[in-house]
This record gives sequence, structure tokens and C-alpha cells, in this order.
Amino acid sequence: MNTSIKQSTILLVDDVADNIDILSAVLSPYYRTRVALNGEKALDIANSTNPPDLILLDVMMPGVDGYDVCRQLKANPDTRDIPVIFVTAMSEMEDEKLGLELGAVDYITKPVSPAIVLARVRTHLALYDQNRELARQVYDRTAELLNTRQQIIRRLGRAAEFRDNETGNHIIRMSHFCRLIAAAAGLGEKSVEMLYNASPMHDLGKIGIPDHILLKQGKLDDNEWAIMRRHPEIGADIIGQHSDELLQTARMIALCHHEKWDGSGYPAGLKGEEIPLMARIVALADVFDALTTVRPYKRAWSVEEAVSFIESQAGSHFDPALIEPFQRVLPDILRIREEFSESRGALEDHGLS
Repeated sequence: MNTSIKQSTILLVDDVADNIDILSAVLSPYYRTRVALNGEKALDIANSTNPPDLILLDVMMPGVDGYDVCRQLKANPDTRDIPVIFVTAMSEMEDEKLGLELGAVDYITKPVSPAIVLARVRTHLALYDQNRELARQVYDRTAELLNTRQQIIRRLGRAAEFRDNETGNHIIRMSHFCRLIAAAAGLGEKSVEMLYNASPMHDLGKIGIPDHILLKQGKLDDNEWAIMRRHPEIGADIIGQHSDELLQTARMIALCHHEKWDGSGYPAGLKGEEIPLMARIVALADVFDALTTVRPYKRAWSVEEAVSFIESQAGSHFDPALIEPFQRVLPDILRIREEFSESRGALEDHGLS
């Protein structure tokens, strides 16, 4: 037996135990196998700290069916690369076409042939290993380019903060806050890093707001407020439409970070889970830092006041599911807040001065 093959883990997903037993008997002599009897469990395993190397996925399951499982896997940066092979009695050409369009790499019809199952699994694991190695090489070779891109993104965020913040440490603090909250809320490593790197551009649109409004020390009148509320759309326009995932994420955050859970936010009045999760996290991190920082129009709130306000806004301004993760990482947030306080030279430390 090839012990290197044994290192691969196959997730078997089917609501019929007999089908699981058949596939397990075929594969367990060569691979580690894990089992999920429904789509929800399959997604939990795929999003765990030890995800499978390949998924054999039934289509017809109660609740979340195989197509929905595949769709959610491919929408998540942390799971989209895991190869999915549909194993199903649905053998019509249209069924197979849909599965492949959703991102599956192959389609096996029931009743399964052990030889075919083994051959397809070996082929796609080999391709997956090759793709991971190529991805590693590409990542290594483009690390400097990635770092340059991240610096440019942070400097764009810094350009906006020059307009209404004394030092711009706000973008450093809130991006760290976002990373902490996202990790505590269960986002995977890739998603957390994506959010950390994209969030500094959240207020880029403030570049387009006139100084007499942006720096006004009193309350904005209705006309001034209407202009101020345009900054999410201005920021999205500045970033533009791109195939690059990081810039897509930055654009989404810039556009949606002032939406509110109850639908009373702007610019689109999105409600609940219509608001992208990363934008919901940015909204919470941004407000906490804004409340606890001196601004031209307000004093700095105490941490206790700010936390109490955020808790009171659960279900209205903020996603209620994010309050507990925020509370859990609050000690770390406070350490970041102290490290990058307005009185310290944090920008110079981060190459952003």
C-alpha cells in the first residue's frame, strides 16, 4: 500500500447509510474517509481546521441538497478549491451539466463501479496535489508583488483618512479589529486575510466629499448629510470593477459598510443577510473605533460606553450574531487600540508614514 496516498482524506456525503458503506468499503483501504449524512454536516467538515482533500457528494438529500452544498463550497475562498465529485442516480445530461457548472470536477452515476470510483478519485487527487503545488510556487514567486499591492491599498485608505483623521491610525486599528472579529466569528484563514487587506479602503469615497462637510464640527444639515452619504458609492466607483478578488472585496466593503441590519442604512437599504458578512464586520469594527476616538465633531467615548452602545444596537445597526465574537476578542481589540493609538508612531512602523 502506498502510504503517501493514505494521507489524503475523502469526505463521503450521502443521506443513505448503505451508500456510505459501499463507498467507504471501496476507498478506506487507500484513503482516510470521513462521513456526513446531510449537507449541513458536510459544510461544517469542509470548513473545519482539517478539511478534506476531495468530496464525494450525493445530490438528492433533504434540507441542503448536493447542488446547494457545492454552490456554497465554491462561494467560499477557504473551500472553493476542494475537488467535488457528484455521486448520484441522476444521470440525465442536464443534471451532469448543472453539476459541472456549479464547479464539480466530475460526475459518477449510481450504482457505482469500484474501479471507476478509485480511478476518478486518484486522478482528481493527483490534479489537486499538482494544483496546490503550482499555487504554492506562484504564491512564493509573487509574494513581493502581493506585498506591494497591499501597501498600495493601505495608502489609498490612508489618502482618505488624511481628509478627516489626524494620523490615519484608524485604518490600521479597524483592519486589525476586523481580522480579530472575523476569526472569532468562524471565517476561514483566507477570508480573514482577505478582509484584513481589503478593509483599509472602506472610506476611500471620502476623497470625494468637500472639506466644508467632511471637517464640519457641528451637525450636518439635510443637504450636507445627503452629500456625505454618497461616499460609499464614490469609493466603489474609485475602486471600480475588477477580476481581482481582493479589489472586488474592497469595492463591496466600500459600498456596503454603512448598511444596517434592520435595513435603515445606506446607500441601498440592504437588510439582514442581504448585507455581505465582511461588510457587516467592517461596520462593527469601524463604529467601535470611531466612537472611542476623538473626532472634530465629538469627544472620545469610553470603552464601556462604546461597548454598551454596540450591544444596544444588536439587531438594528449590527448583525446580532457578531456581538458575541466581538465581546470574546475585546481584550485583543483593546491591546491593538493601545498599540496603534493616535499618540504613537504606528504609521512609521507599518511603512505608512
